[in-house]
Amino acid sequence: MTGTWINMAAIIAGAVLGMLAKKGIPRRVEESLTRIQGLAVGLIGLNGVIASMFTVDADGGISDSGGLLLLVSLVLGCLVGELLQIDDRLGNLGDLIEKRVHIQGFSQGFITASIITCVGAMSIVGALNEGLTGSNEVLMVKSTLDFVTCLVLASSLGIGVAFAAIPTFLYQGGMTLCAGFLSPYISSDLLNMICMVGYAIVICIGLNLLLDAKIKTANLLPAMIVPVLNNLLNMLKIL
Repeated sequence: MTGTWINMAAIIAGAVLGMLAKKGIPRRVEESLTRIQGLAVGLIGLNGVIASMFTVDADGGISDSGGLLLLVSLVLGCLVGELLQIDDRLGNLGDLIEKRVHIQGFSQGFITASIITCVGAMSIVGALNEGLTGSNEVLMVKSTLDFVTCLVLASSLGIGVAFAAIPTFLYQGGMTLCAGFLSPYISSDLLNMICMVGYAIVICIGLNLLLDAKIKTANLLPAMIVPVLNNLLNMLKIL
């Protein structure tokens, strides 16, 4: 789990440096940076959705798949998330921590950074690859990207960004430890579908930062389970 430990350290280091940089940034500039971050995060999410949904055929043609699954996943995920009140519960937990440690804005930084650092193919592929082969090359690249991302996010969202290291460690570390069991069941198509839904949630984060859209992104997290359930149903049909 060396790669996950380094990834965890990169998130914390980036967030701390971002917090130090924040002290010298005027409020007006900070607001502008938040909007720019929202635009960048939204574009990253859009690029991820497009890359997962569209493929180039051998003859040069472009084919798409998963559009309906994306819609169904987000709708079902939103319904489950609203029923379970995931976003509100995480917000309440963040508010409790804020009161205990007197850190304002902890919740938004924690939830935003946690989703961004845990969503994506690198988290899944890197963790499985380290568990199966011992190679942490993919997670090293991800650590570099997360370092930069958390540095920028923490400059406007605060120290809550650093605590994203905890869910990242649990998520990636769990997959690394269970790699031998999970790997046979995670096909490239399933990975694409999971990432497509995940990147759609990242777009929502971008909209929140850019337009203050107030989308409860944590409530959409159950949507990432829908492609897994769909894949399981397809496997049962084959049997």
